[in-house]
Amino acid sequence: MTDRTTLEKPPSPPARSRRAALAGAMFLMATSAIGPGFITQTTVFTAKLGAAFAFAILVSVLADIAIQLNVWRVVGVSGMRAQELGNRVLPGAGYGLAALDVFGGLVFNIGNVAGTALGLNALLGLDVKLGGALSALVAIAVFLSRRAGVAMDRIVIVLGAAMILLTLYVAFVSEPPLGDALRQSVAPETVDFLVITTLIGGTVGGYITYAGAHRMIESGLTGADNVREINRSAVTGILVTGLMRVLLFLAVLGVVAGGVTLAKENPPSSAFQHAAGGAGLRLFGVIMWAAAITSVIGASYTSVSFLVSFSTFVERHRNRLVVAFIAVSAAIYLLIGTAPAKLLVLAGALNGMILPFGLGVLLWAAGRRRDLLGGYRYPVWLLALGAAAWLLSLYLGWNALSDLDDLWK
Repeated sequence: MTDRTTLEKPPSPPARSRRAALAGAMFLMATSAIGPGFITQTTVFTAKLGAAFAFAILVSVLADIAIQLNVWRVVGVSGMRAQELGNRVLPGAGYGLAALDVFGGLVFNIGNVAGTALGLNALLGLDVKLGGALSALVAIAVFLSRRAGVAMDRIVIVLGAAMILLTLYVAFVSEPPLGDALRQSVAPETVDFLVITTLIGGTVGGYITYAGAHRMIESGLTGADNVREINRSAVTGILVTGLMRVLLFLAVLGVVAGGVTLAKENPPSSAFQHAAGGAGLRLFGVIMWAAAITSVIGASYTSVSFLVSFSTFVERHRNRLVVAFIAVSAAIYLLIGTAPAKLLVLAGALNGMILPFGLGVLLWAAGRRRDLLGGYRYPVWLLALGAAAWLLSLYLGWNALSDLDDLWK
């Protein structure tokens, strides 16, 4: 008997359902990237580089587009998840990719739950343990609904739009130096390549790389006939992420350009409070909670999507497993407060391996295994773009692995 809460997988969705599914996949990718770490990174780097951070944002967005165009194209045309392609290209590779993704997703999901707690604390003054528990229940409710796929698509779209609009307001009231930011987006006074690679890893690293693409194929939107829609959705998803990054950058830039020194213990909260007073602190709470709860949903959904290929039991009970994934993440957070620093270092290193490993498998399938893509002739220019992105991902992965030295200090 089929689990009634299993995400629907229709063979040929009608046009309206197709648009809704693509919008959901696009926003799932975008909101999975826009998490607590995204907000903190953007704030800290803006305070460090000032208007020159605009250049780092531009370069990272272009690299993200190159990566996601290839991931969505290969997964979408083949109709197979990344781990399925991995096992077809190299037996066992899919299992390895799944193991890396699930472990990294679990550890970072603990941080996502912590982010929801911080958001509700800033918004309502709730105790962080209570806020984390309540937020986990909200995420669990999404996957207990009868139409879990539709519920997930709607909540990430609504909360994603809310984050953008609220951050736009704060960016407006903070009065950033727009001319300077625009000029330095192409002629920066300072270039920090470590910042650029950190942004790329945070936007398309780990489970985030596959969040939207897996949701897309599980909605039935696959095959070469849908390439145009696949491309548009991949690019738009990254642009949504980039838009949020730009707005957050401008909001913080307006504050630091005015000579304000942000509080070290919580730079984003400090920036929003300086920009809009007490209301700014509440807005920060809403934005942080929305970013964190959608990341909880995205991390949990995508991590379990890496397991469904290996067992019919997992496929039948996948939403219950997503619920269990969220519950375990929340339980660990409630027990230890947040993920231990050394565990986060290990998970970050493993996530750094996921991008070059997984992208390499997909590019091999695109260039050497046309049979896996139904005979589809993969564009040479896109393959070359993907190869360049893969070389960059190797550099990102090497940097992540070098952080493992911290485990032994």
